[in-house]
Amino acid sequence: MAFTRALKNQRLHCKKIFQCLFLHLRVAQKKSFQRILKKIRNFLLGLFIANFLFIILTKWVNTPITTVMIGSLLQGNGLQRDYIAFDEMGKNAKLAVICSEDQLFPDHNGFDWSAIKKAIKYNNNPKYKKVKGASTISQQTAKNVFLWNGRNWFRKGLEVYHTFMIEFIWGKQRILETYLNVAEMGKGIFGIQAAAQFYFKKNASALTKSEAAWIAAILPSPVRYSVQKPTSFLHKRHNWIVRQMNQLDGDPEIMALIK
Repeated sequence: MAFTRALKNQRLHCKKIFQCLFLHLRVAQKKSFQRILKKIRNFLLGLFIANFLFIILTKWVNTPITTVMIGSLLQGNGLQRDYIAFDEMGKNAKLAVICSEDQLFPDHNGFDWSAIKKAIKYNNNPKYKKVKGASTISQQTAKNVFLWNGRNWFRKGLEVYHTFMIEFIWGKQRILETYLNVAEMGKGIFGIQAAAQFYFKKNASALTKSEAAWIAAILPSPVRYSVQKPTSFLHKRHNWIVRQMNQLDGDPEIMALIK
């Protein structure tokens, strides 16, 4: 009997020890998990603050290099660029890209909702294999400066956030200036100044309407299309851009923006 009681007490004692150990492990795991969550939270918060400060900084300072430029280098396409000030870009270059890429640029808040709806309807139609985009100049600038090429929803979500931020912090003129400095305008050619020098051996400010329209014509696919060897599609697009430039030349809102 004494042996049985001793054995029973020993079992109860061991049970209590295991219960205490289990409880201690649970508490330790909970604290460890909380520490990990805290580190993740602090990391994300730091990332957000750094990104926010970078957006503010780039209102005045050109980004040294973009992920798209790095991609061009890694693909062996090279990198030609020459950042210039807004006043050095010339009226025709600014007018050409607005007519080509985003005629509602002076009016919208970063997004052309009508074009987005049309693009969604088009892309949901199975008879169309080619994906149609609806990105504004603001969206393209946000992507070029802060993000990377791609069509996944995560990148698109970041693009929406950065588009809202640069519309709010930068303003239209800075967005257009940055776009004209960082947009790819040929294989490994970035910015209107580099493009003007490469294609026409002149500064961007000296581009004629036709010359600016040729550069703007290849913007949807600057690696695929060539100003030097234009396809029939590119000829049609160039002529359409020139007509749009003639129609919008003198538009009060556009002129106030590009003056």
